[in-house]
This record gives sequence, C-alpha cells and structure tokens, in this order.
Amino acid sequence: MATLHVRNVPDELYRKLQACAEAEHRSLSAEVIDLLESGVAACDRGAETMEILEQLRVIRESLPPVPAGYAAGLIREDRGEIEPR
Repeated sequence: MATLHVRNVPDELYRKLQACAEAEHRSLSAEVIDLLESGVAACDRGAETMEILEQLRVIRESLPPVPAGYAAGLIREDRGEIEPR
C-alpha cells in the first residue's frame, strides 16, 4: 500500500478534517482516504458522463433534422387541439 504525504495543509482545513474524522468515529487518515475516494469517484462519474454526452451528440448529428413545428404539432395533438396524424 502506498503512502501519501501532504504538505502545507492550511490550519483551518486540518481542523475541519479532524472534526469530520471525529464525527465519523475514525482516524484522520481514514477520513482523508474516504474523502479522496469520494472525490476520485466523482471525477470518474464526470468523465463517464462526458463520454455518454459525446455518444449522444454523435447520434443526434447522425439523425435527420426535425421539421419546423413538428414538436408543437405533437403537443397540440396530445392536448386534443388537432386531429391525430
């Protein structure tokens, strides 16, 4: 298992980390590891989301354009304002 040393941690941040660790009944090291895991997981989810958005963009660009007024017509049809197609 690797060891990570962090230098120049601001005093206020250190106190907050200690308070969080105490509130969770774990050591400062365990609290920092948990926070790092959460942060990395969020980063992974962000990258995954960007990949999905890119795939959707490619799909959208491969489809023909939607005719002007098409969506409005569907809404009016659903409301019963016009006859179904």
